[in-house]
Amino acid sequence: MYAAANEQFLVVGPEVPRSTGRVMAEALGVTLVETTVAGASVVGSLIVMNSNGAVVSGLAESTELKRMDLPQVARIGHRLNAAGNNILCNDSGALVNPGFDDEAVRVVSKALGVLAERGTVAGVRTVGSAAVATNKGVLCHPYAREEEIRVLRDILKVPVTTTTANYGTAQVGACMVANSRGAIVGSRTTPIEMGRIEEGLGYL
Repeated sequence: MYAAANEQFLVVGPEVPRSTGRVMAEALGVTLVETTVAGASVVGSLIVMNSNGAVVSGLAESTELKRMDLPQVARIGHRLNAAGNNILCNDSGALVNPGFDDEAVRVVSKALGVLAERGTVAGVRTVGSAAVATNKGVLCHPYAREEEIRVLRDILKVPVTTTTANYGTAQVGACMVANSRGAIVGSRTTPIEMGRIEEGLGYL
């Protein structure tokens, strides 16, 4: 919830100690950006990124956006404006909360440069909190249905694995930040969970 990443940047809120942020950025092989989004430190809930751009809360301030040197950044003015919670993406596609209207879907698709479609993960509409996606794989809620997994594979064009993290947490997107080089997980994540994460995101 306090961080978001793509292939170039790690965005962290001010509550993350600078030394911790630097270690995280080094693990992911990216540049560290320290900022709030919409004045809040829960940046992972309020921004989603891929290599083409980002979608942020409609309440994000221009000064905050300038700190993120992204090709394009779009504010989402929809009532479901916690972009990190409501959008799951990589460089191939995006799955969005079914509550998004057509205009919101178009904004997401244009900003991220990918096809965006509505869907759920394990029946959860906040797909960004129920799964994490990179250009190598998707990790999702352990109760994801086969049809949902098929949709994820079709849209994001990578293998999909179900798992928990942080000692049994099913909302894996809310407790992990990852890109194609690595992942940051909570200290309570078990060795079995770490094995599934490493395999599912193609690090082995």
